[in-house]
Amino acid sequence: MYARPIVPKPISLSARDGAFTLTENTPLHAPEALADLVRELLGPATGFRFAPGSGGIELDVIDDSTLGAEGYRLVVTPDGVRAAGTEAGLRWAVQTLRQLLPAEIFAGAAVPDANWEIPCVEIVDVPRYEWRGGLLDVARWCHPIEFVYKYVDLLALHKLNRLHLHLTDDQGWRFEVKRHPKLTEVGAWRTESNAGHAREGRFDATPHGGWYTQQELRDLVGYAARRGVSVMPEIDVPGHMQAAIAAYPWLGNNPDRQLGVRTSWGISQHILNVDDATVDFVSEVLDEVVDVFPFEYVHLGGDEVPPDEWLASEAARRRAEQAGLSRVDGLVGWWAGRLAAHLAKRGRHIGVWDELLDRNPPAGSLVFAWQDSSRVAAAQEAGFRVVAVPQEYAYLDWAESDSPSEPLAIRGTLPLSTAYGYQPGDVYGVQGQLWSEYLPTPDLVEYRAFPRLAAFAEIGWSAPEPRDLAEFTGRLSGHLRRLDALNVRYRPLD
Repeated sequence: MYARPIVPKPISLSARDGAFTLTENTPLHAPEALADLVRELLGPATGFRFAPGSGGIELDVIDDSTLGAEGYRLVVTPDGVRAAGTEAGLRWAVQTLRQLLPAEIFAGAAVPDANWEIPCVEIVDVPRYEWRGGLLDVARWCHPIEFVYKYVDLLALHKLNRLHLHLTDDQGWRFEVKRHPKLTEVGAWRTESNAGHAREGRFDATPHGGWYTQQELRDLVGYAARRGVSVMPEIDVPGHMQAAIAAYPWLGNNPDRQLGVRTSWGISQHILNVDDATVDFVSEVLDEVVDVFPFEYVHLGGDEVPPDEWLASEAARRRAEQAGLSRVDGLVGWWAGRLAAHLAKRGRHIGVWDELLDRNPPAGSLVFAWQDSSRVAAAQEAGFRVVAVPQEYAYLDWAESDSPSEPLAIRGTLPLSTAYGYQPGDVYGVQGQLWSEYLPTPDLVEYRAFPRLAAFAEIGWSAPEPRDLAEFTGRLSGHLRRLDALNVRYRPLD
């Protein structure tokens, strides 16, 4: 029997004759957390309890260096399902098991009279990269927390293990800071947004805002962890901070000026000043961030910081001179160094965008190289761990084609074939990017994300060579039926 198409493609898959069929009497033997995951993912559509026992589905935690931290072995015979690996690897084995079942397994309610047949296979699977991520920008548009949960589920389905959550920007602040409540009371709300492309200068006259409580985000982190997904928060400093300056004007370089939260897309000229009190303020914000997000990295941004206000500021020029900097734009690195030292006391490392490569990033920074592929190489040559996100391959908010029927996008084009053709090389990881300026609804996020994020999942997981676009799109055709069952509003294949 032909094995159902799996995305991302396993490293090794051998189809065998026969099948195993799940029934209401199929027992489950697994560690408690994994047993709960099986019941949570397979129970709704089947209606089965998967009571404890042997001889049905068996998941065994083993120590096998050939499988690494996230690999697994999965064997389906007519007598049952056997999987072995680390606990992390077994979570991915469960996702593969879901894909081996009919697409109806992804339904949210019981499917009557379904035949839950699993084709016999033998799979050995180990990811290529340690970091396999997806960025979701909730700062430009505050997407419902329920959708963020759904996005986590979609990442896990595709064996993507990192959610990069972009929580703050010029156009909105989404993270509750109890010590500084105006960040959400004021900074989470803008009076209007661009209508059409930002270059048109039109606005919709419709207020927008919202934010997530710390408890909501703690719950999200726990939910994601149960699925093998770690959540990295991003608080972008010292640029992209107009929302924070609108809430607390003394954070800016002209404290007598009352700004509003930015209403247009693009880059604000208003950036943080370099006073010690401002550094302390951001440090206090980060203290609350790390209390909510246990992940080892906090992303601090550091991108697109116009130096105009610092050039006009005597205090900034003096700070640059004290720091031994020849130019005030080097204060971006100074900011990163101060905050990295503070976070180190909390056992955290920092992520930064690749602009920091030119501004003395702190040792141990994780560099997200976005401007183009040459920046990936530059970060590697500088000795940093690199997550490769070059915009010409990884910016999934770009239009997929130049067709007039395409929804409005920040720019384009990035077809599926280009995304799937990316060869990152010897890097720490890869990540698909969903910036949301032109993605105001969950449906549009899903349309831009899929199927291109599935391509990035395969780049992150599967062997680099050979890569066959026709074979991949053939598997996608079957995989899209799963997304249909999950009510994902993906872009149809051309």
